Amino acid sequence: MSTHRYVVSATWTGNTGTGTSGYRDYGRDVVVRIAGKPELLASADRPFRGDPSRWNPEDLLLAALSECHLLSYLHACVTRGVVVTAYADEAEGELRVDGNAGRFERVVLRPRVTVADPAMIAEAIAAHEDAHAWCFIANSVNFEVEIDPEVTSARAEGRA
Repeated sequence: MSTHRYVVSATWTGNTGTGTSGYRDYGRDVVVRIAGKPELLASADRPFRGDPSRWNPEDLLLAALSECHLLSYLHACVTRGVVVTAYADEAEGELRVDGNAGRFERVVLRPRVTVADPAMIAEAIAAHEDAHAWCFIANSVNFEVEIDPEVTSARAEGRA
């Protein structure tokens, strides 16, 4: 067993001169910093008076789930002898807001995977179960994360 520590700095940059004197009187802009990495410009989502050109917490959670599954999946494929040649995901999440509180109800990951050989497809599909079980982020949330994979072969598609 091991423990890993992560440190993030989030600085509010939305003071327009009067601080939080009123709900409409301040910006939701935030700069997220991690030592040695580029700054991430963040805000609230547009419905919550945020800047839609910046990342919001909901985007970041969805991105974390998608990337974690991807990385876990690649590892699962290596252990199963599956050669992945392409991977793309179109993830989608549902957030329910009730008054001032909200929560994600579910997230669906839709990985589209290409493997080197058609004989690898069954193992490639099974590797999604391993990846889901191993994903640190999916194991940390209290809502359903569904996986709706599609696996094809480069050879079957004539790209070998």
